[in-house]
Amino acid sequence: MDFGISGKRALVLAASRGLGAGIARALAAEGAHVLICGRTEERLKANCAEIEALGGKADYVVADLADAHFVDAMLHAVKEKLGGIDILVNNTGGPTPGLAEEMDADKLYTFFQTMVVRVITLTNALLPLMKTQGFGRILTVASSGVIEPIANLALSNTLRGALVGWNKTLSSEVASFGVTANLLLPGRIHTDRIDQLDGANAKRQGKSLEEVRSASIKSIPAGRLGSVEEFAAVAAFLCSAPAAYVTGAMLRVDGGAAKSL
Repeated sequence: MDFGISGKRALVLAASRGLGAGIARALAAEGAHVLICGRTEERLKANCAEIEALGGKADYVVADLADAHFVDAMLHAVKEKLGGIDILVNNTGGPTPGLAEEMDADKLYTFFQTMVVRVITLTNALLPLMKTQGFGRILTVASSGVIEPIANLALSNTLRGALVGWNKTLSSEVASFGVTANLLLPGRIHTDRIDQLDGANAKRQGKSLEEVRSASIKSIPAGRLGSVEEFAAVAAFLCSAPAAYVTGAMLRVDGGAAKSL
């Protein structure tokens, strides 16, 4: 299938590693010019070099979602390095693990800014360009926790849940302009983040990392963790031209793990 995004311009947030880096590689493989951002310049440079070695086109900008000037920095980079925008992939790091009763005002405010406010503000700032040209893809990476809350991830379940109502509302407002807005929900995709969370659960439960990992895999019908490449392939499709009639959706990539309908 031709994804129809060759020459399109894509901004991928938090793409120094993990899911963001994988999505950037997948979009570049389809011919998109990708602009990646993150906090670690060395990793961003390496990712761009890898993409370009495979014939893709990539640029990077060092930026931190926690910075109050993040959105302004992104708008400047989009103008200078891409000359416009067709695809926006909203990806953020996850918050610290913990129970609901451990959430306090400082933690809520800090992560709300990075995981919700920056995402919405940046999207709103780039929307006029997409609407004017009659094409836009807004893809927000959330978590399967918005479908089935994940134990010991109370902050993530709470804050990513806020993106569900926002995305659905936005999708209905911009659909007539040729702009789609979807949520992509990773389950157990093997990244450094999964290793971190398994380590935290092992400590909380007084078990070994191997015991926690084994129990987790047993709960997945597919019988294994997913790969970044598998997840990124779904992301690339949702950003494609053939996916023009898919909007306001939440798509799980979880090996069948979520038990809800």
